[in-house]
Amino acid sequence: MSDPFDFANEDVFPQSERLQILSPEEYELLWGLPYFSEAERGLFFTLNQREGQTLGRLRTPRTKLHFLLQLGYFRARQRFFRLDVETVRDDLAYVSRRYLDGVMIADLNISKHTRQQHLSLILALFGYRMIDQRIRLTLEERALVAARISSRPVYVLRDLIDHLRHQRVVLPGYTHLQDVVRRALSFERQRLSEALDQFIAPDDEVMLDALLSDDDGLHAVTSIKHHPRDFSHKQLLVEIERGHQIRELFFVARRVIAQAGLSAESVRFYASLVDYYTVYKLKRMTPAMTRLYLLCFVHDRYQRLNDHLLAALCALVRRYSDEVAIAAKESVYRHKIQANDDLGQGVKILQLFLDPAIDDQTPFVDVRVRAQDLLTVDRLERLCQHLTGDAGGFDEAVYEWQAIDAIMPKVKRNMRPLLRFLSLSGTASTRTLLNTIEGLAQAFRSGLQLPDDAISTALIPERARRHLLDPVGSVIRDRYEFLVYRQLRDRLEAGDLFCPDSARYRSFEDDLVDDATFQNRATLLPQVGLVEAASSIKDQLATLQEALNTRLEAVNERIRAGENHFVQYRRGQTVWTRGHDAQESLQHEPFFDAAGRVDIDQLLLFVDKRTDFLAAFEHVMGRYQRERADKPVTIAALMAYATNIGLGRMAEISNLTRHQLSGTAANFIRLETLREANDRLANATARLPIFHHFDIGNVVHSASDGQKFEAAIPTVNARHSAKYFGLKKGVVAYTLLASHVPLSARIIGANEHESHYVFDVLFNNATDIQPATHSTDTHGANQVNFALLHLFGYRFAPRYRDFRSKIQAGLYGFKHPNTYGHCPLKPIRRIRENLIISEWPNIERILLSLALKTTTQSVIVSKLSTYRRQNRTKKALWEFDNIIKSLYLLDYVDSPILRRNVHKALNRGEAYHRLRRAIAYAHGGRFRVRSQQEQDLWNECARLIANAVVHYNSIILSEVMQTLENSSNKAASEALKRISPLAWQHVNFYGRYRFDSDLLPIDIAAMASQLAGTGANLWLNTA
Repeated sequence: MSDPFDFANEDVFPQSERLQILSPEEYELLWGLPYFSEAERGLFFTLNQREGQTLGRLRTPRTKLHFLLQLGYFRARQRFFRLDVETVRDDLAYVSRRYLDGVMIADLNISKHTRQQHLSLILALFGYRMIDQRIRLTLEERALVAARISSRPVYVLRDLIDHLRHQRVVLPGYTHLQDVVRRALSFERQRLSEALDQFIAPDDEVMLDALLSDDDGLHAVTSIKHHPRDFSHKQLLVEIERGHQIRELFFVARRVIAQAGLSAESVRFYASLVDYYTVYKLKRMTPAMTRLYLLCFVHDRYQRLNDHLLAALCALVRRYSDEVAIAAKESVYRHKIQANDDLGQGVKILQLFLDPAIDDQTPFVDVRVRAQDLLTVDRLERLCQHLTGDAGGFDEAVYEWQAIDAIMPKVKRNMRPLLRFLSLSGTASTRTLLNTIEGLAQAFRSGLQLPDDAISTALIPERARRHLLDPVGSVIRDRYEFLVYRQLRDRLEAGDLFCPDSARYRSFEDDLVDDATFQNRATLLPQVGLVEAASSIKDQLATLQEALNTRLEAVNERIRAGENHFVQYRRGQTVWTRGHDAQESLQHEPFFDAAGRVDIDQLLLFVDKRTDFLAAFEHVMGRYQRERADKPVTIAALMAYATNIGLGRMAEISNLTRHQLSGTAANFIRLETLREANDRLANATARLPIFHHFDIGNVVHSASDGQKFEAAIPTVNARHSAKYFGLKKGVVAYTLLASHVPLSARIIGANEHESHYVFDVLFNNATDIQPATHSTDTHGANQVNFALLHLFGYRFAPRYRDFRSKIQAGLYGFKHPNTYGHCPLKPIRRIRENLIISEWPNIERILLSLALKTTTQSVIVSKLSTYRRQNRTKKALWEFDNIIKSLYLLDYVDSPILRRNVHKALNRGEAYHRLRRAIAYAHGGRFRVRSQQEQDLWNECARLIANAVVHYNSIILSEVMQTLENSSNKAASEALKRISPLAWQHVNFYGRYRFDSDLLPIDIAAMASQLAGTGANLWLNTA
């Protein structure tokens, strides 16, 4: 049997023939020997009582020093290392001074038996164990499961690492895990290849291969990749034509994906490869892999296509309804003005009865004729109604339907093609509406009118009957058609109607895991990190009940005692005062005024030299393509996108040509490579000594918020927002920020609720910076986020605009409110525990679906939060959310520290937004692209530049902190830890660019010495 402590075969960084999963920096963070700052040595080499007693039992200085070093390194990495005196000289000197009076040794060579003894002692102290054959087999099985969830190598590797840490097992060598991941992915690819051979018919293969055929210089798949720019008639017709083109293939893809057991995450991953790879590259792959990618692409694209069409339908109906409402109000206003103007003529009509020239023998019909010469009958009737105060003369509904009559030609032109294409389903309550919709669609396909027997008057509300039925009781067809469109929109948004071929608009049940997966939830929930959710719900509720009752009692007692300055109890009344928030973040950081000014291209080259983040930009043809990205040209292309200048303008103001820039951008700059580069920079920042001083309340406290950007060119996701864009359209860049580092970002529509993306950005954060607490403003709160984040291991800590009303209307308890007597704060009602318990299995299904990514998490969260369709499961999840929210509200009202921490985290987000605006300065910060994917691309470039600036500033702060600690300047050192790295006054983003591969000298040590010395006078008093 091999020795578990034998490091003779431990791997160094993996060789090129192995599957490359981690960058060198990521490998070093997990498997490399840690390099400590002075402050970190104090943290990792501090012994508790048990560790000190174990050290005391060792005999010689060499064995003690070896034990101390292995102990500290294990605490940091949960791994053991071969120790060499030269490599660990600084750490050796530190532990020798601290524990052995400075005794030095020539080497760290100890016997194999002694080393094994030390490692066994350390394992016992930390409760860890070495990997054995049983665990190795478990890893192989777990990797196969993970590979079926996602075919991304990094996902499988992270899942294995998380499992080992949860089981408290020392990580094996990286090469071993590489091989496990490679075998799992190879097995999955082989399984899929066999499934494709079995389930794809020859005719299906011909249709798939046709996507790569060259038709008049344009491949079919290239045309299908394009998304609509907006909801114009022409763009929608083109999108519908694409739908007809791939509809038959979609049904094939749906069948094969189900038969092959492909997960939704894997489908999205394989589909994305068709976007990343050129047709030339796809043709060079094995036929089985190419067809797999194309099948997944067709499935994903067809669902997105239906999403676009349904979103267009809802947006158009909303636009028409708003247009009708405005027209009706204008008509009412115009007729009221006309009635006022007719008053003079009305006086003349009344004077006819007093006119002496009209004798009593004059026929009344003559008088009537003279009156009608003054005012027409309808105008006279409206005048009479106006004078009597009868509002019926100005019935707004009448004018609304008249406005509908006027716009119906364009409504038919835009809406009928959508109805002809879409396939809809619904609940039992929508059967009549569905039948009518199908009848309309069939009539439109045939070019006929809707048959009378397909018109159901049951759809017409009672209040609208007089407007939709003519005097003989027949339906006015145009008005009825518009009514159907409006009800269709309402039912879609309520979740009562859905499209099975859509991702966002399919039924909620289709978003969840299937029955076979759900039956295995007892095993799967702990595997995906939902350990608490897998425990007994009765035990969970008992724990939460005790915590909530205790907090209610304690908080109310402190209020009655006058110890809470945020809320006080005076003469039986609750009095709220303004809380003491954290200090507003500075618009300007004086610290960096004394830092040397640096051009952005030189900053990026310097940061790349320290982190190698530019190596993430691999050629689109693959990792082993000989061509490598030219660093100055890559930086120029990144700056062109990040600043909103664009490649053409960048070529004009730099020493590079447009051909150079466009070639590099097309071959290297993709969402995949940008996100990898951002993750590398974030992880590198996390390793700097200053980083842990960015913690809030001794934890990583993140925040997410949206930043509005106008879209210069209309895109499918751009929406109107009068508050932010005036009459223009725009989008929102939603960003997750933790410890000043932007971890992830998404572009969403200005009409979408930010709270739907909170869980999404947190759960899909792929960096090593994992937040414990997360804050948002009021827009980030909804009815499920407290529950979801709690069950997934985060603490949700939003800041509400009106906290007083929130706690008065949102505090719940496990007892009836009457039992709290005259408490200043008491629940509005009791938690329905039985509802939660009875529906918990269904809630587990939702949680498992989120963890396994059966669909985009934001889709599930939005449906849980906003669908008007109610059911017991949704109510039960809201009820559980009320418990977690109530605990937070009590903590917030009772803790000024928590309030300051939340405010501080959100202020950091505002500081990031200012940096982001400064980077994207050109053209007023407007996106000048034609698709959401390009918006994501430009936004990721701006985030990358911001990450580089944060990393550069953090390097300076770390160096200055080390200088101050060496000089024992504790006051300045503490002030330094409050400096934000989100500053840019010393960075030049503007002007003409000369991108050069020569890195000008940047002496960080000299800069740090200046900032710690004379420069300190500029910032110390303001920090």
